[in-house]
Amino acid sequence: MKYNTQERKMPLPEYGRSIQRMVDHALTIQDRAERQRCANTIIQVMGNIFPLLRDMPDFQHKLWDHLAIMADFKLDIDYPFEVIKKNHLAEPPMQIPYTQGPILFRHYGRFIEELVEEAAMMPPGEERNNLVAMICNQMKKSYLAYNNKDGVDDYKIAMDLEEISQGRVIMTERIHDLMMERTEVFGNMKGNKGNNINAPEPGKEGKKEAKKSNNNNNNNNNGGGSKKKKKKNANRANS
Repeated sequence: MKYNTQERKMPLPEYGRSIQRMVDHALTIQDRAERQRCANTIIQVMGNIFPLLRDMPDFQHKLWDHLAIMADFKLDIDYPFEVIKKNHLAEPPMQIPYTQGPILFRHYGRFIEELVEEAAMMPPGEERNNLVAMICNQMKKSYLAYNNKDGVDDYKIAMDLEEISQGRVIMTERIHDLMMERTEVFGNMKGNKGNNINAPEPGKEGKKEAKKSNNNNNNNNNGGGSKKKKKKNANRANS
């Protein structure tokens, strides 16, 4: 018995040693038709190992690619797909083009800078004022997430906004009023969500009636007891 450490290294160990031996056996088959049937059977077994991935559009294509890799591209069969080339395995993956350049305020992020740039190019008007107000409110949220121990002053947001825009966007009094309006509207919506102060509490009337009935029963019981006590005292006095 050989240990796995004594076996040759598998190209795709996730399929296991048994699948690799099946592929090695397919390489020894001389008849092409029989070799093709063996390869089809191996693909079915490989698909059963990952049943949750069968709905992927390129799942079958990947299985045939893996079969070619496990056979070291020496399996002479009719592939239903164009499999990967051996020289392509050594190619490094394409580098992802990240956006370069420093961020002025990292706690605001690049997205805020892009929004400020968009607002700076807009003509003056209510549309621009509303956009700047939304940007400022988002800057306040980002600042509080970065430093939640202390509050944030609108003056600080105004100075940062002016620095990000290089003086092209300024928090005016109108923009500040829009910020306050949005804060009040969304604050009220959040606070009153699912609450209605004019609506009675569920079962409140039923609770009142039950409490009233219990009080009446208690009064009747107390009243009856007091009558018996008075009658007993009167009999004592007569005797």
